[in-house]
Amino acid sequence: MSEKTLKRRMIRERVLQVLYAYEMNPEGLDASVAYLTGEIETEEGREFALSLIRQVVARRVELDALIVSNLNNWALERVSLIDKLIIRMGLAEILYFNEIPVKVSMNEALEIAKMYGTKDSSKFINGILDGIRTELAEEGKIFKSGSGLIDT
Repeated sequence: MSEKTLKRRMIRERVLQVLYAYEMNPEGLDASVAYLTGEIETEEGREFALSLIRQVVARRVELDALIVSNLNNWALERVSLIDKLIIRMGLAEILYFNEIPVKVSMNEALEIAKMYGTKDSSKFINGILDGIRTELAEEGKIFKSGSGLIDT
């Protein structure tokens, strides 16, 4: 695994922590973000973290609607908060970060789920993300371009 990949994983883990803190106390978002950005060494890393947080927070309703449409007889409230946040992050990357390959976003979500979720989280998250990815691809709603970004 490259150093850049490890740094991005660490950033995603910190974003998960900020989003979790936000769910517990929405008024504390600015303080959590300030703390997070102080820990990230590069401007590129800070921009990625801030953008991911903004997308997940701003598009929460839209992301949750996609999740609900793929839960198959489950209520969103039954999904653990960590799993829900990891799915939202993965979906935000798939939908709004055109420079990140879908496979990378999905793999990162699964690896983070193995660290922070339950023993079944990664399987559950993979099923949800893959179902949504398939649906979005069929609807032409995934916009990736460049070498290595388009699934063939």
